[in-house]
Amino acid sequence: MGPDMKPYVPTSAHLAGLLERAEGDEVTVGWLIGQLGARSFGLTLFIMAVIALVPGASTIVGVLIAWPAIQMLLGYRAPTLPGVFMRRKIAVARLDRAIRFAVPRLRWLERLFRPRWPTWLRATERATGLLMLLLGVTLISPFPFSHLIPAAVIMLLALAYLEEDGIALLVALVAALGSLTITAVALWGAIEAAGSIDQLWPF
Repeated sequence: MGPDMKPYVPTSAHLAGLLERAEGDEVTVGWLIGQLGARSFGLTLFIMAVIALVPGASTIVGVLIAWPAIQMLLGYRAPTLPGVFMRRKIAVARLDRAIRFAVPRLRWLERLFRPRWPTWLRATERATGLLMLLLGVTLISPFPFSHLIPAAVIMLLALAYLEEDGIALLVALVAALGSLTITAVALWGAIEAAGSIDQLWPF
């Protein structure tokens, strides 16, 4: 580690100490994003991916995920939300319960993810944003259970960013290409099937 590099702090430890810096009984979404810094992209995408696994929620998440994905594509260092959302307040007690729920699960995941290949992580950020945008589009797909694979891939991409793991990101990018290929093949098959039906029954 170079003299100018800060020691890596796991996301679970970062979250655990987050509320120690809070002042008062409420914090704003803008304050929370500012505290998370570069990790706010990963955490935002991770939460969205979890919600996308809920039946019926993937279409909404597919639309919402375009916001952070486009900002990654444009080179933003952290997601920026409209002012009305940035000023929205969250009760510290409620945030504390959410953090207490998330931290033990993140600690388990951190056994698999760790900081590796940081240069690769930074070099592929715009490409990751583009793939994330395309995965968000596939979440809107009407095919049953078609949301499961892209949601899982988005979760993997988010974890790679949360833990600054370039190797995990490489695996996630390959998985993203595979997920997009599967969706494209399924869509093409549906179009071909629709064409065959039209030929058999033109009225």
